[in-house]
Order: sequence, then C-alpha cells, then structure tokens
Amino acid sequence: MNDPSNRDLLLRIAEAFERLAPPAPASGLEQAAEGYLWLAGAGRLKPVPRISRTDIGLLQRIEHQREALLANTRAFAAGRSANNALLWGARGTGKSSLVKAAHAQVNAERPAGTPAIALVEVQREDIGTMPDLLSLLEAATPRRFIILCDDLSFDAGEAAYKSLKAVLDGGIAGRPDNVVFYATSNRRHLLAREMVENERATAINPGEAVEERVSLSDRFGLSLGFHVVDQDGFLDMVRSHAAHHGIRIATDDLDRQALQWAMQRGARSGRTAWQFVQALAAEHA
Repeated sequence: MNDPSNRDLLLRIAEAFERLAPPAPASGLEQAAEGYLWLAGAGRLKPVPRISRTDIGLLQRIEHQREALLANTRAFAAGRSANNALLWGARGTGKSSLVKAAHAQVNAERPAGTPAIALVEVQREDIGTMPDLLSLLEAATPRRFIILCDDLSFDAGEAAYKSLKAVLDGGIAGRPDNVVFYATSNRRHLLAREMVENERATAINPGEAVEERVSLSDRFGLSLGFHVVDQDGFLDMVRSHAAHHGIRIATDDLDRQALQWAMQRGARSGRTAWQFVQALAAEHA
C-alpha cells in the first residue's frame, strides 16, 4: 500500500467517486441572516439580510397581545417550553407587525454570544411542504427558528388544513425543539364558514363538523385576538407614528386630517394610521 503507484490509483478512484456523487445542494442556511423565505419548489431557503418591520413601541392598543407574544418568544429563545401561536382578527390591526417586532425585540435582549433567532416566512400555499422545512431547520440545531405564515386560512376544496394539524402536533417525531410556528389570520378558526357547513351536511354526526373546525385552531397553544380600535385609539396610533417621523403639525390639524383619511378608506386600524402618516411625511419632507 506504500507503493506510490497504489496511492495514485486510490487517489484517482476517490476523485472518481466524488464526481459521481454531487455535493449536497445548498439549503440557504449557509448564509447567516435574520430572516429567510422558504422556497418550497426549490426545497431551500432564501436569506433576507434585513427584515422590514415596525418598532415595537409604535404598536399601540395591543399591549396584552404584545406582552403575551413577547413572553412566549422569550421562553423559546431561552430553550424553555413555548407554544405555537395564532394571531387572529381584523385586517390591519398589527398581527404580522407584532410577530416581526417581537422577533427583533427578543434578539436585541439576547446575551452576548448567543445565536440570534431567525424568522422564516412560509407562504400559505406551501403549508403542505412544512415537513421538509422542519427537517431542514432541525438539522441546523443549535440555531432557533420562528416559522411565520402570514394570512393563513383555508377555503372550500382545500385539504391542506388536515396536514397542518399533524405539523402543529409534530406527528410521532414531535415538533423540533429549535422551531416554533406563528401564524396570522383574519379568521379565528382558519376555515371558511362554507367548509364547515358542507362538512356538517355530509357528516354522520353534524357536531363533528364543528369539532373539525375548532380542532385546528385548538392546536395553537397561544391564541391572541386583535380587534378594530375606537377613534381615540386610532388617533393615539397616528400621533405616535407622527412623533416617530418628526412631523411637526398642530394636534387638532393632525387629528382632523387623520379622521378624514380613515373615513375615505372606511377603516380605523394601525395599518390605516401608518399609511396616513407615510403620506403626511412625504408632504412635510
């Protein structure tokens, strides 16, 4: 075996095997980032160097929801037990903004030298590929990940909600310790009403349809409701955003213009307040 010709032969054989066995495809986790997009078709993650988010201090009138989600996320960051979370309620009330803000806040609080938690966004239509994503993330231990599915809901004819139940429960393998799942939705129970009515009509026991509807949302250990704010709450949001942007305008004028803006759009919400102040900031630039 010490013969140089033998060593050369073995080297050539090894190189031939390497050419026959291509390297494992990149997962996307090779690049450290604070966020990733799950590309289900390619089976990999796309790094997001900077997540677009709102400062947590600007999220007004959702103090209870904020503290509950922060406590859950802090527990997860510390390696303690944490729940999957469902943030449900009216459009524009700060659900996805809170998830991203809580993610940033907990990372800012982490001890020096501790790896940051990464936020992984999954599209609703890719829920069926979650087992592949979970396997990828579990292999990246000790890094920790929050999976976010924004605007999650299911319409008539969709069966992916049944596979989501197994994902939330983790199946026989259990949910990876380094992963937690957060979802936002305009529906409290995620399923369209007509889906429940169809199941009720065809079920042997009509009550089973209702149980089917509720059982999906019940798999989220933390459920936080978001509701439309009153006029005072809306104006508080506007004033907070205006102060953050350094807009100098009389409070009475600010309130009057904000209410006109909300009336034109038929909604008073955190999103409406933010959009109004963005337009106002452009005028005062």
